[in-house]
Amino acid sequence: MAVTLTSVAAQHVAAQLAARGKGLGIRLGVTTTGCSGMAYVLEFVDEMNDMDQVFENHGIKVVVDPKSLVYLDGTEMDFVKTGVNEGFEFHNPNVKGECGCGESFSV
Repeated sequence: MAVTLTSVAAQHVAAQLAARGKGLGIRLGVTTTGCSGMAYVLEFVDEMNDMDQVFENHGIKVVVDPKSLVYLDGTEMDFVKTGVNEGFEFHNPNVKGECGCGESFSV
């Protein structure tokens, strides 16, 4: 089981952690929401939980709770800039469908 970051995503997270001045890494999870059922949740990690799975890529820790890992296994996080828009993009092999706006997904 693994969750990975591209080098561009890792650089972005590193810059955000540096600007924030603290943090152990970034937490990736899923929540039930949206028209397709699930959405990605990102937050900074200041302390780990006992059951957390930690994946380190390019010097950045990606922390995932066991319940979310079932839906996120094999996911690659990228950070993309398109015109004036920028944000994380998730390449998740478990996704079976997405809503039209791209905010939620189903597995």
